[in-house]
Amino acid sequence: MKIEVWSDVACPWCWIGETRLLRALEQRPEVQAEIVWRPFQLQPDLPAEGTPWDELVRTKFGGPERARAMFGHVASAGAEDGIPFEFDRITVASNTGAAHRLILLAQREGVGLAMAEALFRAHFTEGRNVGDTDVLADVAASVGLDREQVAAFLAGGELADEVQRSQAEAAGNGISGVPFFVLEGKYAFSGAQPVETFVSVLDQVVQLETAAS
Repeated sequence: MKIEVWSDVACPWCWIGETRLLRALEQRPEVQAEIVWRPFQLQPDLPAEGTPWDELVRTKFGGPERARAMFGHVASAGAEDGIPFEFDRITVASNTGAAHRLILLAQREGVGLAMAEALFRAHFTEGRNVGDTDVLADVAASVGLDREQVAAFLAGGELADEVQRSQAEAAGNGISGVPFFVLEGKYAFSGAQPVETFVSVLDQVVQLETAAS
C-alpha cells in the first residue's frame, strides 16, 4: 500500500501524525506499506536563515501567553505517543526548504523516514535550526549518510524543483494544512488522528481495494 504523506518538519502535529500512522501499521503487519514523504512548507517565505522564534510566536501565535497554552496542548498530545517536545529550547523558526530536499535525498537511499524523524527531533526536542546546512549535514550523518556528500548536495540546488512541485501539487489538490495522507493515490484524510482512526482507515482501504480487484 502506497501512503503519501504531505508534511513539514516544522509542524509538531506532523510528527505526532506520522508516529500514530506507524503505530497503526504495527497493528496491521499484513499491510505492506510504502510511505512516501511529500514536501509541504507551512512557511515557504521565511528567509533562508530563518527568523527569531520569539518573533514568530508574537506574529503567528498571538504572543507568549497564547503560545504557551497551545504548545502545552501539543506537548501533552505528543507525550501520549512518546514524543518529547521541548518548545522552550527552540530559538529559530526555520525555513524548511533544504530539510525537505534532504529528506527526498534520504528517501532515495531508503532512509527517508529515519531522516524525517531525526529532523523532527532535532527541531522540536533539541531546539536546533533545521534550516542551517551544518545542522542538516550533522543530522544526515546520524542516520548513516555521508556528511561531506550531503554538505555538497545542500550547497547546490538538486531536488529543489521537486519540493516546489510537491507544494504546487498540494495547492492544486486543495491541501492547505498538514499532515495530509493519501493512500493508494485516491483515499485521502488529514490531521493527526488517533491511532484507532488510522487503523480503521487502513482496514477500509484494504477492503475497498480487495473488492475492486
